[in-house]
Amino acid sequence: MSKVSTGAAVLRRAVARNGWHLWTGTALAGVYQLCAALVPILIGVIVDRGVATGEATALLVWIAVLAAVYLVLAVAYRFGARRLQRAIAAEGHQLRVELAARILDPRVLRTERHTGDLLAVTTTDAEYTSYLLDHIPRITSALVAVTVSAVALLLISTPLGLTVLIAVPAVLAILTRTAPLIARRVKDQQDQAGRATALATDLVTGLRPLHGIGAQDAGARRYRLVSRHSLAATLRASRTQNAYLGASTMLSSLLTGGVALMAGWFALTGRITVGQFITVIGSAQFLVEPFGVLAVVPSWTAAARPAADRVAAVLRADVVLPPGTAAPAATGCELRLTDVTYGPLAGLHLHVRPGEFVGVVAPRPADAEALARLLAVPAGHMGDVLLGGERLETVDRGRARHLLHSEPHRTDLFTGTLATNIALRDDAGQHDDDAGRLDQALRAAAADEVAHLHPEGLHMPVTERGANLSGGQRQRVALARALLAGAPLLVLHDPTTAVDAVTEQAVADGIRTLRHGADGGYGTVVITGSPTLLAATDRVVFVADGVVAAEGTHTDLVTHHDSYRRAVLR
Repeated sequence: MSKVSTGAAVLRRAVARNGWHLWTGTALAGVYQLCAALVPILIGVIVDRGVATGEATALLVWIAVLAAVYLVLAVAYRFGARRLQRAIAAEGHQLRVELAARILDPRVLRTERHTGDLLAVTTTDAEYTSYLLDHIPRITSALVAVTVSAVALLLISTPLGLTVLIAVPAVLAILTRTAPLIARRVKDQQDQAGRATALATDLVTGLRPLHGIGAQDAGARRYRLVSRHSLAATLRASRTQNAYLGASTMLSSLLTGGVALMAGWFALTGRITVGQFITVIGSAQFLVEPFGVLAVVPSWTAAARPAADRVAAVLRADVVLPPGTAAPAATGCELRLTDVTYGPLAGLHLHVRPGEFVGVVAPRPADAEALARLLAVPAGHMGDVLLGGERLETVDRGRARHLLHSEPHRTDLFTGTLATNIALRDDAGQHDDDAGRLDQALRAAAADEVAHLHPEGLHMPVTERGANLSGGQRQRVALARALLAGAPLLVLHDPTTAVDAVTEQAVADGIRTLRHGADGGYGTVVITGSPTLLAATDRVVFVADGVVAAEGTHTDLVTHHDSYRRAVLR
């Protein structure tokens, strides 16, 4: 996928890659408006050549012509709209796929946007950008309608035709001057809405911890403040757009009304016939819609351009990690951190041997977060982080994810079933080997109890973010997913904070049995303060103030190290 540098480039690309459907649909839309513009002209001809003269043959002929025009109009509209809707839907889909792929790039997107803001770009802004493919045929067909009507009016009366040809550009020039103001206010509205969405996403995701520390009121106050800013920006943009729409409607109505009044005067003075008068009145009435379309063009551009700019900002963003080429072997895969400085970590040394179960205790939460984040995204640090003897940031990302799976404390579940959230496919269990591995992972994570509580078992529906599961159930399902991956080295960050003591013991025993039993041989790092999990490890590393303060078994450290004992037994 080639990068796009600006919003204008995104819009140009949208036109280029949907050219066939766009231009075919635009041509059919032009035919539709051509036929619609001919209707008042043909009615005037019928009056002059059939009704006024009393010639039945001429009347029938011109009525047949009018019927044929209506038929072409209906067919052009149907097939043109189908083409254009397909182009709009296809472009919106392609943009969403590209944005999602960019956001989920294994080399990690470098962006300061929060999750909610990225979600807004992937949905709302992608949709607004794809609407350009609706604007182009509307503008084109409106120009066709105005041109046909203007030519007809010129043929009927030169002053009437010149009035249309001069007044329309003048009205558009006046209205176009407001486009920069609309663009600024729409952009501000979209930015503020993105911030509100991002904060709402973060608050909902972290609602349980907020309740735990009693900070839900502070979070609600902060959201109200951000929401008020978003509301104010939305009202400013709406007022500007509504004022623009009112002005464009008023000017368009004045123009068409003026044309109608001129035609009435010309008919009374005998300069035009009755049929021509009907044509002028019908054309003036018909021109209200295309005039309105042309008048709101700046408003459409103002909405599409900022959205395309935000899409382009995500698509052109760099990635954090360089392209990796190293491919360490899966057997004997060890992890070694040497004199690592990263965030609060200050010269950290950590060695995890192949097949070893290591616990890491960090009383300061920032140390634990930094270590988990570093192993997931090895960038921005000093010192060496080696996986299988290779610098982790130079390992091919696909290979790195196969060898080292870092499961964060806060994981996401998705709409689907328990099976698709754990095995990532609905056919899990249809093959004996897959079924056996899935059962083992479920038992090790104590997630089999979650399935047993529901009549549908593994086919139990899961809503977005696992909202229909408790916090402990979500943790167990996420842990089962991580265990099923079977990575030679697994890093877990506080995997049991939301489960009870009995379940926690079952999880500790399950991890030990599955990954470090007779058929195991995997390496595991668990960053936790849980005595139950730590007691199941081979060795514990105690990190204080960003460095290793002590190492040993859990029992030895509890017995001989006061700081460790206070950290895990509080």
